[in-house]
Amino acid sequence: MSSKSSVKILDLEGKETESLELPRVFAMPIREEVIGRAFVALDSHRKQPQGRDPLAGERTTAETSNPPTGRGISRIPRVKGERYSKSGMAGGVASTVHGRLPFPPRSEKVIWKELNKKERRLALASAIAATADKDLVSKHGHIFSAELPIVVSDEMEKVVKVRELKKFLTAIGAERELDRVSARRKKLNPNISRLKRTGSGPLFVVSDNSNLNAVLKSMPGVSVVKGSDLSVLDLAPGSSPGRLTIWTKSSLAALPKQVLETGEKYAS
Repeated sequence: MSSKSSVKILDLEGKETESLELPRVFAMPIREEVIGRAFVALDSHRKQPQGRDPLAGERTTAETSNPPTGRGISRIPRVKGERYSKSGMAGGVASTVHGRLPFPPRSEKVIWKELNKKERRLALASAIAATADKDLVSKHGHIFSAELPIVVSDEMEKVVKVRELKKFLTAIGAERELDRVSARRKKLNPNISRLKRTGSGPLFVVSDNSNLNAVLKSMPGVSVVKGSDLSVLDLAPGSSPGRLTIWTKSSLAALPKQVLETGEKYAS
């Protein structure tokens, strides 16, 4: 957790321009177990329920012969009829070709996990505090040299070119972050090139993301989010707190009021 009461604001060249009082939420204890529970619950909200038709693979005339013995063949349901391709073939059970699935996904399965409002706020406040912990951020694999938390002027929200963003990352010692993220890019399916999994790079928290959204499309692993929309899913990918986060000056004021109050309550 951060013990600093103020933080230096950087410009796009990485130079200190002014000082700002840091919200108390950055000084609260880091509750990794709460962050983990919140991540699991919120991640379940992104999943889409799916299921199979209850009669899939069973729309057939296949029946077990009565009696099932004495024919010299396996005792399994077979399609009725004569003199056509499917007659006599097994069907309607899980052990046959084109039969039903043995344990298909069920659409009525409950996958949405509930989370108390106060616990969600505590988890978010704790994840924010983790972005100021150098040990946690370094443990996450991020490469940087600037002091945490990293706060940049609101000029960042007006950036329209990738080279300006890369120049700032170089100024804070994070120029190798993009290479690290690219090295972790893996294909989910070797036959489908567009299905890829990318590592988590720096996160930009802003008050207005209209410009950066377009810029970051060509920078895999680097993402941007508005301070008012901030979530544990953004700050703790894979439920591990300590993502390298770059805050703009205005984004600190845009954080949800309830989360700031939670940080004030638990701050040491």
